[in-house]
Amino acid sequence: MTETDSATTQTTAPVLPATLRLGPVHLIVTDLDRSVAFYQDAIGLRVHRREDAIAALGAGAEDLLVLVREPQARRAGRHAGLYHVALLHPSRIELARAALRLVATGTPISGASDHGISEAIYLPDPDGNGLELAADRPRAEWPDLGNLAAGPLPLDVQRLLGLVAGEERCHHADPELSVGHVHLHVGSIQEGLGFYRDVIGFEVMTLMPSAAFVAAGGYHHHLGFNTWRGEGVPRAPADTVGLRHWTVELDAPAVAALRARAAAAGLAFEELDEGMLLRDPWGTAVLVRGLP
Repeated sequence: MTETDSATTQTTAPVLPATLRLGPVHLIVTDLDRSVAFYQDAIGLRVHRREDAIAALGAGAEDLLVLVREPQARRAGRHAGLYHVALLHPSRIELARAALRLVATGTPISGASDHGISEAIYLPDPDGNGLELAADRPRAEWPDLGNLAAGPLPLDVQRLLGLVAGEERCHHADPELSVGHVHLHVGSIQEGLGFYRDVIGFEVMTLMPSAAFVAAGGYHHHLGFNTWRGEGVPRAPADTVGLRHWTVELDAPAVAALRARAAAAGLAFEELDEGMLLRDPWGTAVLVRGLP
């Protein structure tokens, strides 16, 4: 190996394995009864377990959201933290059934977009935590991920609902519902890349001046982060609703490699029973744990 080859090897960006999955997203809410009712009725989730101030919800299989009650928490403001968490439906018709649940429960939405790669409906939960209900298009139909600057088109909601015309509301989401991605507010795209690309190991799929979308295995994005609240926004105050932490699941060698990268970068992290908890430059926490 030549000196040049050695230098190239040492500066090669880390790459997460395609087997990466996103685990449960932990959200802070103020009224657990109200939030559980919303996620059951409007989103179609089931309560997997509930104890004291915590409720774990999903579609009958693995936990997708874990709600943590903090009654005194304030609404999020102009700071880093959660933009939205995307619940990924396994098919377009299941997204249509999700839309039908929203109509049947009179749940207002904040937007609906056709991204080419996916179709999505946006709405807040009762505390203002952002949600995206999405369904991917087949990968062969995706546009060039490096050239998405033109932005999304409006979603034809009526055409989507036409897929389930005449159906009764289905109270429960499909068991194959999963966490598709998490999208964050940050204070700097370059600092975000320094953490999520250079340490965590996500690959950049789409890069814009004010947003980045990163993933493993060629997916369109497992994580998005933006500066739409302004460059240099501070970390979230401790007493706000929003994201407690999100979860990345990796095989054992990938977890060990990430632990080594974090240590080499001088990053402090917590070793918990569930896995390794790291914080980005704005204090937003991500739990890295082994695949079940």
